[in-house]
Amino acid sequence: MKRVVFFCFMALMLFALGSSGQQLNELQEKKEKTRREIEYTNRLINKTGENTKASLNKLSLLNEQIKLRNNLITDYNTQINLLQQSISDNELVITMLTNDLEKVKTDYANLIKQAYRRRGDYNRLFFLLSSDSFNQAYKRLLYTRQMARYRQKQSEQITEIRDIIQDKTDELQDQKEQKEKLLMQQMQETSKLGNEKKKQSNYYTQLQQRERELKQHLRYQQRIEDRLQREIERIIEEEAKKAKQVAKTPEFLQLSDSFEKNKGRFPWPTSEGVITDKFGEHAHPVMKNIIIKNNGIDITTNPGEKARSIFNGTVSKVFAIPGGNKAVIIRHGEYISVYSNLTDVYVKQGDQVKTLQQVGLIYSDETENDKTILKFQIWKESLKLNPEQWIIR
Repeated sequence: MKRVVFFCFMALMLFALGSSGQQLNELQEKKEKTRREIEYTNRLINKTGENTKASLNKLSLLNEQIKLRNNLITDYNTQINLLQQSISDNELVITMLTNDLEKVKTDYANLIKQAYRRRGDYNRLFFLLSSDSFNQAYKRLLYTRQMARYRQKQSEQITEIRDIIQDKTDELQDQKEQKEKLLMQQMQETSKLGNEKKKQSNYYTQLQQRERELKQHLRYQQRIEDRLQREIERIIEEEAKKAKQVAKTPEFLQLSDSFEKNKGRFPWPTSEGVITDKFGEHAHPVMKNIIIKNNGIDITTNPGEKARSIFNGTVSKVFAIPGGNKAVIIRHGEYISVYSNLTDVYVKQGDQVKTLQQVGLIYSDETENDKTILKFQIWKESLKLNPEQWIIR
């Protein structure tokens, strides 16, 4: 009975170790994804070279990179803790198996000694013939057979436990080496984080020294943004009135339902990119007492990048604002997606578009080292929505 309980416990321990291994693999995949995002953000920052002057966009990219680096270091810490737990569990398993092996070997040695004292066919035959009755002789025959099978089973258990101990010892050594490697990598990431924070502080100081220039530029940009936003809201209001006046077809309702069910799973409106300005109201990254309002998100990407539709729909409007470039509005049933800061547009009003279909070329600002930003919004009729909650994480 004790043997059954022991092996059940061992099975549970091995299952727990396997579960930890799966968590470690998932963390490794998450780390690799974060590392790729960091490398991409770093390429965007360094695209114009290290010696170019600081800009708000570069500061935003660096802030995002620091956030990703912190996430990466946290994942390293979690992975190291999980690995240490697996190491401790493995050490416990090896200790228990070693103790059990010694007990099985002792039991087996005693059996061999007994068998030696009763060795030979003559002794076995004498043991049977000295029985008082046929029934006792039969029981003694069964006993000798059972003892032989038990000795064989004990021998097999010794081999089995030795093999498991060897496997777990090898695994333990691998885990210890992996932990040392992770600790070294974590230290390297921490060093990189320190360098990035120094660069962040340097950018911040440079930008503060140009506060007057930044305020002038912000006022100019804000006027363009306000005109663009008023036009977007006017068009969306018109669309909402039209939707109320026209009976909603089954196709319209089905498209709305499909859009809503895909929340959090939509593809990005760019093939690559980093969110450098978030939805809603938030403090200016440099200037004090200045609040920035964004009805969508800003995605910084590579020069030459195309904006693409996040879902099937119909182009409601294509328009332009002086100084604000072009914008495309696409209706998806009750929902509307907006893509602005485009130079070339590949669709026209009334076009049916498919998911991931390119709708226009994103503007690259040559005066700011080819800064390339798509401004992206999602609405449900006249209600502004946070696009980050709708696109895939």
